[in-house]
Amino acid sequence: MSLKRKQGPLYQQIQKILKDRILHGVYPLGSIIPSEPQLEKEFGVSKMTVRGAVQELSQEGYVQKKSGIGTIVMRNTSHQKLSKGKRFTELLVEEGHKLEKKQLESRLIANEAGTEDYDRYGPYCQRIERLYILNGQPYIHLIHFLAAAALPGGGTAEMVTNIQSLYDSLEENEIVLENFRDRFFVETAPPEVCQLLEIPPGTHVLKRLRNSFDGGGRLIEHSIGCYNTELHHYLVNYDT
Repeated sequence: MSLKRKQGPLYQQIQKILKDRILHGVYPLGSIIPSEPQLEKEFGVSKMTVRGAVQELSQEGYVQKKSGIGTIVMRNTSHQKLSKGKRFTELLVEEGHKLEKKQLESRLIANEAGTEDYDRYGPYCQRIERLYILNGQPYIHLIHFLAAAALPGGGTAEMVTNIQSLYDSLEENEIVLENFRDRFFVETAPPEVCQLLEIPPGTHVLKRLRNSFDGGGRLIEHSIGCYNTELHHYLVNYDT
């Protein structure tokens, strides 16, 4: 896997990738992550870079290095402020499922003044399309729209997302989401979504619309998610 220096120190990029794999069940709780030589080969970096990444994970409590055994996954849930927003995916991983993310597209869109999109997002927004794969089968199709308030360069440049958590990327840019408003309904999936989810044309899916706001009440993200609930039900766990 190739890394890009403009996206920050290499060890931090590797740390984020490994943490993402842990949070999504690629490296399950109690499993041993790949050895240092394996990670050096995968990412094309030095031993010191890999050690720095693993050390960061260890300090966050995700892994623990045990002599003669290897580096073991000790925790697979996040401590972020946005953990409630991720509750569903974390629950899937805790149940032992493997959840992978594939980024299909990311592009910047200019919104014309006077349009609904301009009023909602500002002069620009970033459209990010992703596919979540559950245990090897397409499960969730997501389209995110990031408002200009979330984008660097005064809203004229794309946020770097790769395959890492979108919410992680927002926090790295010092944008904290305080409010989520979700709306759920069932409808026929569009033909292109049926194709991506590998379901028959005309299949009904669970659709979730989410608006995410910062502490000042500004819309930061709008997302449209289609869930193949025949594969797994959508379950929300509320803490009291």
